Amino acid sequence: MKKHLAKLLAGGAIAALALTGCGSGSPSGSNEAPAAESGAADSGLTKITVGVLPIAPSAAMQYGIDEGIFEKHGLDVELQTGQGGAAMLPAVSTGTMNFAVGNPLSVMTAVDKGLDMNIVTGYSNSKAEGDDINAVIVKADSGIEDFSDLEGKTTSVNTLKTQGDLTIMESAAIDGGDPSKLKFSEMPFPDMEAQLERGNVDAIWVPEPFQSKALANKDYKLLGYPNQKALPGLPTMVTFTSGSYADQNAEIVADFKAAVSETLTAAEADPAGVRAVLPEFMGMPEEVAKNLKMETFDGEVPVDVLSDMGELMVKYKYVDNQPDVPAMVVQ
Repeated sequence: MKKHLAKLLAGGAIAALALTGCGSGSPSGSNEAPAAESGAADSGLTKITVGVLPIAPSAAMQYGIDEGIFEKHGLDVELQTGQGGAAMLPAVSTGTMNFAVGNPLSVMTAVDKGLDMNIVTGYSNSKAEGDDINAVIVKADSGIEDFSDLEGKTTSVNTLKTQGDLTIMESAAIDGGDPSKLKFSEMPFPDMEAQLERGNVDAIWVPEPFQSKALANKDYKLLGYPNQKALPGLPTMVTFTSGSYADQNAEIVADFKAAVSETLTAAEADPAGVRAVLPEFMGMPEEVAKNLKMETFDGEVPVDVLSDMGELMVKYKYVDNQPDVPAMVVQ
């Protein structure tokens, strides 16, 4: 499965996947439903399907599979790709995916709208200080010096009404700007640098490896790290499942939680091992993978930081009510 996923993600296929949303079925094109509910397979393992994004931190899941951690916990994991947490929510809700790895804001927004979703574990966090793992980048000669200068300008984000534009608006407010005057354009990460070069957008919000690639070009400069400015240590991804799946499959969810937590502890202790997965997993050149900045991997759910993000979600009218984060987390 790993080699097949790598082929899908290689080169220009990343952009195509980013536009397709969650889809259904397996990367091979099968539309069969996940087999977790059908009991143990011939191997004695429970088959589960997990949605992941075509970005570098997702490689930690493949690392856990390769290291036999999921098998140790009785799980046979099939990875499927999706564009964002919001795109994967319907697949998780209907059971096409048993679990997914995506941004917590999408999960919290879905719960506010009445969708029954549970956060299972933490996954990856941005850096509270130093070089962060997503950034806003502008042209070196743009005259844009801080986030308040984005007033009246257009910034590209991969999806609207999620962590990118939320933290950028709050960063602009911190710098003395008017967040309501910022404009955002939605596009896949692989397309952003070209659109910045052509002047179709004024700024781009990108994670690794797109961040390092853009900053290697002398024509661009770092404006800042909006996660770090607005909410230091903000979780970039969590794992989640539907409330009904969690209720009906408590043992599988417990096994998944234990396997993911063990995987992330091992991944954080072995960043070189995770980077070694990237060339095959994402079709990434080895030299790029070796120097890639990585998130902090951690299976604990940072409830306090997510609650602070919930306050910003209310402030910027992403949701009507303050999210009850503790109630969303599987115990």
